[in-house]
Amino acid sequence: MTHAAPNTASSQPMVNLKQLSQQLENCLVERNLRGMQLLQPHLRPGYLLRAARLFNLPAGSTVLIGTGFPVLETFETDGPVGAIALYQCALNMQLKPIIVCGDPLFSVLSQRYQCYALRVNQYQQLAQIATEALAELKPALVLAIERPGFSANGRYMNMRGEDISERCASFDYFLEQAACPTLAIGDGGNEIGMGNLAAVLGQLNITPSVTECDELVIADVSNWAAWGIIAMVSVLRGENLLQQANLLELLQYLVANGCIDGVTRANTLTEDGLPYSEGAALIARMQQWVKDALNPVATPTL
Repeated sequence: MTHAAPNTASSQPMVNLKQLSQQLENCLVERNLRGMQLLQPHLRPGYLLRAARLFNLPAGSTVLIGTGFPVLETFETDGPVGAIALYQCALNMQLKPIIVCGDPLFSVLSQRYQCYALRVNQYQQLAQIATEALAELKPALVLAIERPGFSANGRYMNMRGEDISERCASFDYFLEQAACPTLAIGDGGNEIGMGNLAAVLGQLNITPSVTECDELVIADVSNWAAWGIIAMVSVLRGENLLQQANLLELLQYLVANGCIDGVTRANTLTEDGLPYSEGAALIARMQQWVKDALNPVATPTL
């Protein structure tokens, strides 16, 4: 079911929002690490802008943020960083964010953030679990960032083709049953939301997810898409929320609590095999674009 995005605040600066959105969208897939550049033409341009507009909600609205991709016996750095960034962004907008995840990630994040626990390896009554949770939490927006999505046979598969279902908590039904808009972020094809591109996922060497969403954002690294959304939210609000970006601090916190790189499987300050400096450089570029959009240089009159 497709839900309409709320209207954007009228206070936004005079800037070509669709052009900026497409600039950011191209930036997020320019490395083409796992084939997202091949998928981008099959998404309607402006998806980053539409994703940002989904956050234009009344103060106090609940935003559910599902994350956590299991690797070995722990979880990967890509996903939780972006989830926390979006959590902090939502707080700054006077919204009520809740991170939804399973252990071991829940035990780590719940020490600092408002979280909702999902049971790992729980495959009975999943639809009912989601129904009850949605009724209790009453979200105005449900989003997933780097969360495994069901394959066609109802299992969860990683990039290596390994079945990781026994270590996964299920978030798919939250998006399927939500009465509010749904947003998903992915970087490989096996994440929640990638079902939107089911017709073209055969181009990738991966077991694809079939779970769909209202708005899908793709990136070379899922965390980076979160910063892109925050950049667009900043422009819409006329406030540079990217100034509060704290990538290194978030990575240090997660790695200190057992988080590992999903590609190298090493306990390092990296995202999908890339040093944190790569993500920091991307954030710096986005910060400059936001500054330029919020403070356009006036053209002198001759």
